[in-house]
Amino acid sequence: MGHRTSGFTEAGLRRLRDLLARHVKSRKIPGLVALVSRGGRTHVEAMGTMSHDGGAPMRRDTIFRMASTSKPVTMAAAMVLLDECRLRLDDPVDPWLPELADRRVLERPDGPLDETVPARRPITVRDLLTSTFGLGVDFELMDSPIRDATFERTDYSVVSGPAPEPDEWMRRLGELPLSHQPGERWQYDLSNEVVGVLVARVAGRSLEAFLRERVLDPLGMVDTGFHVPADGIDRLPPLYGPDPRTGEFLVWDEAAGGRVSRPPVFQGGGGGLVSTVDDYHAYFAMLLNRGAHGNERILSRPAVELMTTNRLTPEQEAARTAMYRSMAHLSSGQGQHGGWGFGMAVRTRRGDYAPVGQFGWDGGTGTSAYADRTTGLTGVLLTQVGMSTPDSPRAIHDFWATVYQALDD
Repeated sequence: MGHRTSGFTEAGLRRLRDLLARHVKSRKIPGLVALVSRGGRTHVEAMGTMSHDGGAPMRRDTIFRMASTSKPVTMAAAMVLLDECRLRLDDPVDPWLPELADRRVLERPDGPLDETVPARRPITVRDLLTSTFGLGVDFELMDSPIRDATFERTDYSVVSGPAPEPDEWMRRLGELPLSHQPGERWQYDLSNEVVGVLVARVAGRSLEAFLRERVLDPLGMVDTGFHVPADGIDRLPPLYGPDPRTGEFLVWDEAAGGRVSRPPVFQGGGGGLVSTVDDYHAYFAMLLNRGAHGNERILSRPAVELMTTNRLTPEQEAARTAMYRSMAHLSSGQGQHGGWGFGMAVRTRRGDYAPVGQFGWDGGTGTSAYADRTTGLTGVLLTQVGMSTPDSPRAIHDFWATVYQALDD
């Protein structure tokens, strides 16, 4: 048995270090920063370099583009509004998002855009928070007219370019029919962007300003936001998307002069944050502590429980599972959690090393952050390699498998 240290065995932490070093030495992952925490103590590894061809080393305070790992954090802004009864779960969103009023729904999800029926009911706050409002990424509709139309009107990312300002973005979204009736089917990503607009309109200020006042600043998340200021740009690596055929490191986004080097017009709640391992540790530690941070309460205990427990019906959960199985060859099992809370996955079955109840999410830029109450574990792994190849997903998979073996039980 390994020597006990900080909730982990020393042998387990050595294996974790060796595993991460192996991924860096493979030259598929230029660098990474990893954090694991349990029992009030924290272990961090920073390995490799910022650039694929060398240069500055990765550091504990390196800033990463969080992509979809943004979702669990930005969702906290909506939870604050729920706690204050400025939003109610089953209220229609029409007063704040009139673009989504009086929806039409496709007769068939894969059918022509002009063959629609009226929505059976309005879209509610709950529909948005659970990603079931009727539109979103759906791997069963990748060749459908609604997918093409949605992509054309609303897509933006570090790769595809900036979105328009929020009112114009919502106007474009409002031109589309829904692919499913409100509350019927779980679909990925788009709802989180709508939640960001909803928060800004209800709060009367930008998503970032409200999130910073109520969540980021109280938690000391000083390096988290929607862009990297000039005095921190040296801590931001390039973002790579390796060529799937050759493995060549293609730059998706530069640091200086890149898309996250300036404030965006559209603050994307679904994938727009930049952050560090310590900032994300602070956030997930708050969730593990059921909304409290020291003597300060960030979210109510019931709000955290809503976020971090499964909110999907069995039918919705089955559809979500089926969607991710179609891409398991790339994602090394990612997405196979079963359930979904508010802005994050929640494990509803034991399918790998993590226990039922683990919550968190991964990002397409090679990021991952989860916690679970069964073991009291928080873990964060950040890379600068996008998921155009299986390399960063495999590193994420191996990280979690090894972390759970390192626990001192």
